[in-house]
Order: sequence, then C-alpha cells, then structure tokens
Amino acid sequence: GAEVVFSVDCTKLKEYFLPGEREFDRIYFNFPHCGRKAGVVKNRQLLACFFHSCAEVLAEQGEVHVALCNGQGGTPADQPRREWHNSWQIVAVAAGAGFILSDVQPFKAETIPGYKCTGYRSQDKSFCVEGALNHIFTRSTPPPCPTPVSCKTQLGSQKVYFQVPQVLVDKINRGFLDVNSSHPVRTIKEKLSAGLSQAFPLQNISSCLPLLHQGHPHGVCHSSIFWIALSPGEAPSTEGTPQGLANAVWFSRFGQEDTDRNVQEGCPIPKQFYLRPSLVPHAQAIIQTGAFSPGTLHVLSGPVFRQCRITPHSMPVFHELLVVLAVSRGTENSCIQMLVDNIKTTVSSLHQGVPGVKPSISLQEAASFGTELNDFAAFECQLGEIQHFLCVGTDPDPSGCCVGVIRTDPDELKSSELVVVSASLNLDLLAMLLCGISDWRMLWTSDRRFLQQFPEGELRLFKSFSLYPPSYVHDVSFWVPDGEEFDEVAFHTLARRVSGEMVVSIQLRDSFQQPGTGRRSLCYRVTFQSCDRALGCQEAAEMQLRFREDMQQHLGVTLR
Repeated sequence: GAEVVFSVDCTKLKEYFLPGEREFDRIYFNFPHCGRKAGVVKNRQLLACFFHSCAEVLAEQGEVHVALCNGQGGTPADQPRREWHNSWQIVAVAAGAGFILSDVQPFKAETIPGYKCTGYRSQDKSFCVEGALNHIFTRSTPPPCPTPVSCKTQLGSQKVYFQVPQVLVDKINRGFLDVNSSHPVRTIKEKLSAGLSQAFPLQNISSCLPLLHQGHPHGVCHSSIFWIALSPGEAPSTEGTPQGLANAVWFSRFGQEDTDRNVQEGCPIPKQFYLRPSLVPHAQAIIQTGAFSPGTLHVLSGPVFRQCRITPHSMPVFHELLVVLAVSRGTENSCIQMLVDNIKTTVSSLHQGVPGVKPSISLQEAASFGTELNDFAAFECQLGEIQHFLCVGTDPDPSGCCVGVIRTDPDELKSSELVVVSASLNLDLLAMLLCGISDWRMLWTSDRRFLQQFPEGELRLFKSFSLYPPSYVHDVSFWVPDGEEFDEVAFHTLARRVSGEMVVSIQLRDSFQQPGTGRRSLCYRVTFQSCDRALGCQEAAEMQLRFREDMQQHLGVTLR
C-alpha cells in the first residue's frame, strides 16, 4: 500500500511532493555518496544540500536518519575516529540547515529484510558496512531574535521600568521557581526547604523581592555588577527618598563612606541602580525589622545576577537559596553542624533517585580551604567574611565544587545574646551536579526536550538531546588603550551578548609588549559552541565579525 517514487533528487525534495504531502515523520538516507571517487568535500556539499532540502519537507517533530560507513561522520562515535578535516563533518553540515544530532546507533543491515548494500564506486558491488552508524537528526530550536525588553519592578512605593541588559533578555522572569514549574532547580529548592523544616521552624519569605538595588556595593568589584539605568521619567524623586524606597534594598551599610563624602562636599547622592547580585542584603533588611523571629529559619530564594567570565560553571544568572537563623551565642557551631547535616541528608536522598550520580558532600573551613575558588565562591567572599564552604563532589571530580557558603555574624542583631547564622546555596550548580548537566546554559534552554526529562518535578540523570555539537575556533588580537587596565570581565560579557551565549571558552593565547613604545597587545582564542541548538560554521563566523566590530566600539581596543 505504499507509494514509491523513483528518480527523486535528494537536494530538491519539495519539488516531488505536493504541499499537503511535505510533512514526513522520517527521512532515511542510507550511505549517501556522490559516486565514483568523490572526495570528502563533494560529499559534505551533498549532505549540506540534502539537509536544507529535508528542512522543507520534514514534520516539526520528525527525524532524519543518515547511515554512514565507519569513520565518515567524524564524531567520537566512530571507532576509530578520523581526523576532522578528513571526515564528512556531518554534525557541522547538518547544523547549517538547523538540525542537531540527537542519537547515534549501530547500522545493522542484517535486521532489515531484503536489504543489500550496493553501489561501490557507482558499480554493482557491495561495500563494507561493518561498524557503520545511523545518525539521527532532529530540528533545533530556531536562533533567538533578541529584542529590547523593558522590565517592571517595585522600588519602594513606586513601580519603575528599566531596560534589561541584552545578555539577560532570555533569562529574566523565566519562572523556574514558580509553583507550577517542574524545573529541577525548583525541585531541589522544595526538597531542601522540606528537609530543613524537619529540623527547624521554617518561614518562607514569599513577598516579591525587588530586582533592583540602589547605592554603591562596598567591597564588590564594580565590573561584576549589572548596572541599570531606569527608563526615562521613571527615576524616583530625591525628595523623601528614604521613605519612597522603604522596601528597596540599599547597600548603605557597605557604601556609607561614599554617601558621607558626597554629603560633606555638598553633592547630591548619586542614584545608581543595579540588578541584585545576592539575596544577602534582603536578609539584612529583614533582620532589621520586627518580622525576624529568633529560632526560626527564614528562607529566601530567587534569581541573582553577576557579570563573570565564560566557563562551563560560571553563570551570569542563577537561583540562590538563602537561609537565615538567629541562635543563642555559643550555640552557633552546633547549629551550623545541624544545618549542614540536614542539607547533606536531603541531597543524599535526592541523588538516590538519580542513578549513576554519587555526590560526596563536605563542609570545609574557609581558613583551610585548599581548592581554587570558583566564581560563585569568589564573589561570595566579597560580600562578607565566610566561615565555611559547602562542597559537592561527583565522579570524576570527587574533590568538590563549592555550591554554598556559611556565615556567622555576631554583630548583625546588635545583641549580646544572639548570633545570626546564614547559608547561601547556588541551586543551579546543585542541579548540574545532581543531574549530570555539564553546561550551565542547558538549564536555561527553551528546548522542550529538557523539561520533558523531569516530569512532575522528578530528578533524573540528564541525557543530552544534542550530541557532539560542533565547535568553531577564532582568534582575535588587539592593542589595549595606553595606560588602561584591560577589563576581561567586560570582554567576556560582550562575547556573551554578541553571540547569544554561543561562546563556550575564551583563552588568553599571548600577551606582547612592543619595545620602545610600550604598547600592549593581547591575543585571545574564542571558541563558539552551542549546547542545545544548531550552530553552523557561517553563523559562528558572522558572530566573530560582530564581536570584532563591537570590541572596537565598546572596549576602545585597536584590532590587529
């Protein structure tokens, strides 16, 4: 009952089928070849045209199956693996048409009734299919179209609007912690809260915490902050500022010296706003109100924003869980131990539902912490003194990644009887370690296949739906402006913005100082790679060109 069509050009599929017949669930191409002694370049071109043709006739949830002889594909699944330049580079070629490799399976000709491999060099001869692989491709989510986003937030008694930094446009107000969310970040947050409630009276701070802070964060590197300008006409008036911003968060405790100096010199207090880099100031504001109950564990959670360098575990936005407790002076150490034991028990129970992941949890004193601080821990150190680091290790890195910090502040309450104990946890890092997610960007993907792996808030070992994503390496060399320190964080943030988080690595390759003039030149290697969507060679090259142009405009460098 099947219809068989002959002499179909695989590079022009839509020409052979009416519009109503162009919704194929599967398209198979077993052992494509241009014929005779065609080399790898011609066969890549054939595949490129084929994939573009498939995009016009494939159903939205359809699959493209391409069988290749062992070694041709150029992926780590090939054993032995050919050198990249000598392969068909099938994943990169498919990415150019908007497809990602979602699965690779052995091609077993013996399981297909009547199948016969023939056509070796366009002759009626068979060819070797031992070790052949079937590559299964699916559609990628379309590339994002970044448009300016204006966000509304509460600032005291006023509602204000601000322009969201472009690098955060697809990450603002995602609702990962909402009641109806099944995101693993929320699952971990709820499980931790439930576990802590078994040991302490617990109060969730459910009121909407403002996204903006105002003031000057003392001790915090300003290049780590997302500075914000309020939309025109939305800045709060200077008159009655303390009352008008009663519910906003001031860093007055950390930046009082700057404020005092401005007042003494007769200058108006500058109005500077930035996205909250931490929930700690919110906790301090609560402590100073009558709503803070000693002996009760107060729990705050929400996204925080920090400019940082590009690494697999460095996040410009993540979800923080902050717990604060006031205890009797002299009992803080036993309280910390009880808190940590509870977190350990909860995390251990979480990983039991994730086969293949065996985390080890350790509490390390800050004074003897021997591991290099990750970006999360390094920033936390800027916010105040830390007594302990909470680390979670998994194979193959049992030494541990810092996912939390614990502080004690004997002076916060200005009481001789009480001490404030607080613990800050990076929920996104915990989710990555517990679910085997190697790249933080996957937590923020818009591809539905991510959340489908976590039904009803279950934690499972994540299986990537984009295998062996291609990477594209570009170098950039430039002169640094004379007498200026190069801001590497701003450089990385610009790369994030221009590429839409498609840069996975930036490495300094060379630093050179010109004799005589003293001019300094830097050379960086920039690697483009997506973890969840198709990224073709041409698209990566265009990103590199935009990056070079924006570097000159925004960083003041001179390209070489």
